[in-house]
Amino acid sequence: MPYQTTIEQTVFRFRDLKDLLAKATPERSGDQLAGVAAEGPVERLAAQITLADLPLKAFLAEELIAAETDEVSQLIADQHDLSAFAPISSLTVGEFREWLLKPETGQRQLEAITFGLTPEMVAAVSKIMRVQDLISVAAKREVVTRFRSTIGLSGRLSTRNQPNHPTDDSRGIAASAVDGLLMGSGDAVIGVNPATDSIEDYVRIVSLLDELRSRLSIPTQTCCLGHVTTAIRAIEQQAPVDLVFQSIAGSQKANEGFGVNLAILKEAHDAARALKRGPVDANLMYFETGQGAALSADAHFGVDQQTMEVRAYAVARAFDPLLVNTVVGFIGPEYLFNGKQIIRAGLEDHFCGKLMGLPMGVDVCYTNHADADQEDMDTLLTLLCAANVNFVITVPGADDIMLNYQTLSHHDAVYCRETLKRPPAPEFEAWLNEMGLTDPAGYLKDDPVRLTRHLSELALLGASA
Repeated sequence: MPYQTTIEQTVFRFRDLKDLLAKATPERSGDQLAGVAAEGPVERLAAQITLADLPLKAFLAEELIAAETDEVSQLIADQHDLSAFAPISSLTVGEFREWLLKPETGQRQLEAITFGLTPEMVAAVSKIMRVQDLISVAAKREVVTRFRSTIGLSGRLSTRNQPNHPTDDSRGIAASAVDGLLMGSGDAVIGVNPATDSIEDYVRIVSLLDELRSRLSIPTQTCCLGHVTTAIRAIEQQAPVDLVFQSIAGSQKANEGFGVNLAILKEAHDAARALKRGPVDANLMYFETGQGAALSADAHFGVDQQTMEVRAYAVARAFDPLLVNTVVGFIGPEYLFNGKQIIRAGLEDHFCGKLMGLPMGVDVCYTNHADADQEDMDTLLTLLCAANVNFVITVPGADDIMLNYQTLSHHDAVYCRETLKRPPAPEFEAWLNEMGLTDPAGYLKDDPVRLTRHLSELALLGASA
């Protein structure tokens, strides 16, 4: 069905819902690369006006990718709850934005409509929102998950301690993890991106991380971010796997490019549950996403990259994960060209993930050939804290020496804790104080004597390579 609007006697027509959503998207290089972006700001404005007047019910009548050939589309249809949709079913996209921004629309109302929303509805409303709108609505939506720590409580910020090493050296990983712990990072997860994906390295890494966690009695969880099928094989060997990780995307074809489908993800979730390493109701999965993933796999089917990103969130919420994060600037400037596009995309992803009911975090990052710098990351981090982001990722010195991209440093987490008053998960906060890393007010101590003495007694850094 075509859509159109008129601006100063010029008629702008959009051939279908897919075209309308793409043209309404704030400028980004990935949509330009795909040939779906608006020709300029006037056409973009026309699309946004048209989109604002579109009833939310229209998204139930027109598929972007046919469910007959795409299991993600079928999942989206299966997830939709008409009773949850009822309170907003009479609204247009523009009216939905106004409803979201009302002071009386709070946590209870947002939680109630979660499964009444499709990814396409959520993507649509984000396209007509300003940055302050994205922040103010996301800040109202609390999504709390638990394993050994409680993540997502309002007013708190958790961190992933990311001790990557270019050769997966055990001593290097351990030293980097301890460096993060000394700076108070790691309450969401201590998670390693392995340089290889062998079962032997996977088991060694999760065993090392579990030894570090258990010997120091850290109230957190660990993860080796190898492929989900490697995790399944490790679980079969009774390896100490806390969280099962997988990158996911918004179409069946894109997920097949990652070597997964919904059945494999379910098998992994069931295997992790059978290990019984956490509480009975613990959240066990960790998913990463990122705008441009489907386009880079030629699996976007003409849909704009931000809408494809939100479709991935339907996959994530099917498995009740502990953590989800968008690696917002990681794929490169071909998809998000500069700091402005990265900042906007990070806030969009966080807002959309929260509306979809996900424990949403952001890897605040960029590649070395993007038109961005650490001041852009400072801006995005501060805005995300205002939006009550669940967690961010930190590494030593903001430079990941294995993945070769720029992200946040452990010092940036300290800035959030001490300046923006965003303490970590309550269990981890108590541990930091108990180990003498922080004072009762939550500020880092200059000399963490107790933890340093404990580490020397454990000889953890003597782990074999």
